[in-house]
Amino acid sequence: MFNPNNEGERRPRPRFRREGEPVSARPRFTREGGESHPKSFGFKGKRPQRNKGLYSPHKQQVYREQHEDPTKPIRLNKYLANAGICSRREADDFIQAGVITVNGVTVDNLGVKVLPTDDIRFHNQPVRREKKVYILLNKPKNTVTTTDDPQERHTVIDIVRSACAERIYPVGRLDRNTTGVLLLTNDGDLAAKLTHPKFNKKKIYAVTLDRDLDEVDEAIIRAGIVLDDERIIPDALEFPKADRRHIGLEIHSGQNRVVRRMFEKVGYKVVNLDRVSFAGLTKKNVGRGKWRFLTPKEVAFLQMGNFA
Repeated sequence: MFNPNNEGERRPRPRFRREGEPVSARPRFTREGGESHPKSFGFKGKRPQRNKGLYSPHKQQVYREQHEDPTKPIRLNKYLANAGICSRREADDFIQAGVITVNGVTVDNLGVKVLPTDDIRFHNQPVRREKKVYILLNKPKNTVTTTDDPQERHTVIDIVRSACAERIYPVGRLDRNTTGVLLLTNDGDLAAKLTHPKFNKKKIYAVTLDRDLDEVDEAIIRAGIVLDDERIIPDALEFPKADRRHIGLEIHSGQNRVVRRMFEKVGYKVVNLDRVSFAGLTKKNVGRGKWRFLTPKEVAFLQMGNFA
C-alpha cells in the first residue's frame, strides 16, 4: 500500500494487535510479568549452534601409543627420531658430531644401541619422548620440502608451524614446484617404513606435459624407463581428459624426481605435477596450501602396512 501524500514511499503494514491498540504498544515477545524481550523472536541476533560432533581437520588428534619393551635395546638414531629430535639421517650426523650423551658418556658410534630407560641427552638437554603427530599437507607450488632452507625460501614447515608444539618433518620429498599429498610426522618408525623401497608404497600423480604424448613414446614408458640402473615400470598410465597432454600415472618407485625424469628421457617436459595419492592418503577436502591431522584410523592403517 502506498502513501498518496508521498508517492513511492511505503506505509508500514500494521502488525497483529488488539482493537484500538497502536502498533508500537505491543512487544514482539514478553516474558512473564510483561517485560519486553525484543531479540527472542525469530532468528535475528541468534548465533548458529555449532555441531559438536563435526570433525575438525585442525583439531589435534590423540593416537594410540604403541607399546614399547623397556628391556629391548634400540639404535640411538632410531630413538632420537622417535623422540622427534630429528630424522634418522640427521641423528647420525649429530652422533658423529659428539653432541649426544648416553648416561653421561659422549657417543660417536653410529651403531650404538640404548634402552628407553637410559639418560639420553642432546646438547646436554634431556631427550623426552613426544606425543606422535601426523599431518597431511596439500603442498602448494614454490615451497621447499625441508625443515630448514639456507636460502630462506618458503618451506612446508612454514605452512604447518602453528599446528603443534612437537617437531615434525616431511616424509620423503616433493620438488619445489610439485604439488599435492605430503605427510609430516615425528614418528620415526613410520617415516622410515614409508620411505623404504621394500614397502612398495603406491603413488598416483596427475601429470601435464608440454605437448601430447606420442603413442610410440607411451609404449616406451609402459615398457619401462631405465633411471640410475633401475628400470621404472609404471603400474598404470591413463588419459583422464580428452587429450594426451594430461596423464594419470601410478608408480611405486621412490627415486628422486622420478616422474619428471621418466618423461624427460623420451623428450617431454612436465609443466605441472600433482601427487594426488600417497600410501593410500589423498588430498580430498584439503585445499591447496591447507593441511589436516590424520585420523586415528588412517594412522592405524599406515602402521599396519595397508598402504594401498
